[in-house]
Amino acid sequence: MTQVTRDRLYRRHRFPAEVIAHAVWLYLRFPLSLRMVEDLLAARGIIVSHQIVRLWVEKFGRHFANDIRRRSAGRLGDKWHLDEVVIAIAGKKHWLWRAVDQDGFVLDVLVQSRRNAKAAKRLMRKLMKGQGHSLRVMITDKLRSYGAAKRDIMPGVEHRSHKGLNNRAENSHQPTRRRERIMKGFKSARHLQRFVSIHDPVANLFHIPRNEISSDHHRELRTEAIKSI
Repeated sequence: MTQVTRDRLYRRHRFPAEVIAHAVWLYLRFPLSLRMVEDLLAARGIIVSHQIVRLWVEKFGRHFANDIRRRSAGRLGDKWHLDEVVIAIAGKKHWLWRAVDQDGFVLDVLVQSRRNAKAAKRLMRKLMKGQGHSLRVMITDKLRSYGAAKRDIMPGVEHRSHKGLNNRAENSHQPTRRRERIMKGFKSARHLQRFVSIHDPVANLFHIPRNEISSDHHRELRTEAIKSI
């Protein structure tokens, strides 16, 4: 995000950009409730309500996520792991479809009310449009909808369908599950879609493989990630 865009974004806000960005970072980076963020800010002498924090997250978090998404377009992996998980909202089942690459970075997410070939096609079209490049391998579980959708959308792509191969995509749902418990459930499908669309790109910034790099390098990457917010 350029400095001019950043300055324009924070115009007419009572608190400085650093305070707002820090509040949004706290909420998106850690499994905290809005009231917890309110208390953490109060401990530093910053008095805001949790409703204000929510408005900050919705406005500024969306800009942060869009900026991260633009910078990462075309740079993520060509092996896609696709998976879906059921989330109950107001007593009704919804399906959260998610795609990650071979390194665990989230490619895209889509909340839908169905778990069929039509829903799988929507996810694949969204992925191809957002990533801007074709994939090499698609890995899914045994759900037949993936195969039916792939034959129409990406017929030339290799498809590996096996429950044991898709642990990477299944594990990527865990942060959403943790936040679901903190928030005591999502209010609507739109609420869920808005949250994951903002949360997952920010989470990608902090997806740093600890066991493959030195501690000094890890600290450098973490500092760069924090500055990107």
